[in-house]
Amino acid sequence: MKATSDWKRMKMEGERITMVTAYDYPSAKQSEAAGLDTLLVGDSLGMTVLGYDSTVQVTMDDMIHHAKAVRRGAPDTYIVVDMPFGSYHANEDDAVGNVLELYQQTGANAIKLEGIGCLDIIRRSVAAGVPIVGHLGLTPQSVGVTGFRMQAGTHDAAMQLIEDAKAVEAAGACMVVLEAIPSDLAGKITSTLSIPTIGIGAGVDVDGQVLVYHDMLQYGTDRLPKFVKPYADFNTAGVEGLKAYAEAVKAARFPDEDTTYKRKVFEE
Repeated sequence: MKATSDWKRMKMEGERITMVTAYDYPSAKQSEAAGLDTLLVGDSLGMTVLGYDSTVQVTMDDMIHHAKAVRRGAPDTYIVVDMPFGSYHANEDDAVGNVLELYQQTGANAIKLEGIGCLDIIRRSVAAGVPIVGHLGLTPQSVGVTGFRMQAGTHDAAMQLIEDAKAVEAAGACMVVLEAIPSDLAGKITSTLSIPTIGIGAGVDVDGQVLVYHDMLQYGTDRLPKFVKPYADFNTAGVEGLKAYAEAVKAARFPDEDTTYKRKVFEE
């Protein structure tokens, strides 16, 4: 398993970091078998797995439940877990307590916090021994305010995001996710920071990439964001497989000889 210290080494050596979301045992097992560097138990599980409209409804219990399953499926992979909405937005002492609980209960290697408003929480969590991943640009927990669109599209906003990224690094984060921002800005932030940047909709000039498992494999998703390139089509393959099964049952072709236990238990 890679360690937190490996991310800076990989950045310095120019080795790209691969990350994908995982929400359960089978997706984690597949991702580890594929050799992904790190897995993100994202609060996007609210939409992809639980059928919510947004990440806002996701709870600490949800994150703990799914992260434990991911750890069982990928025991030898570095795992980052999202703090859910509301778990670090009010009382700072409670927020740090929630970070420690999520870290301890799940066996995660790092915890991810969104936005620039949690610098003190990052500092205190890192001081307590919890590696923290930042997240800037489009932050899904704030889409009620920002909307699902590219962020930092003006010069002033871009300059502010650079300062925000520097502040997240100074607070002690071990890496930062940059979502839905102009590619030249992502490249500038990447060259400015000593910690790795992980892009999602941030172009190629970053230190690594992350995509949502269900998006990249087209598994239960109907619409893909602009920045997603699908690498498989589980929607089609899954429906075709289910249809074939249903047809075989209707036609009494399943079970067949190969899937039936044979032993005479009654005399003729």
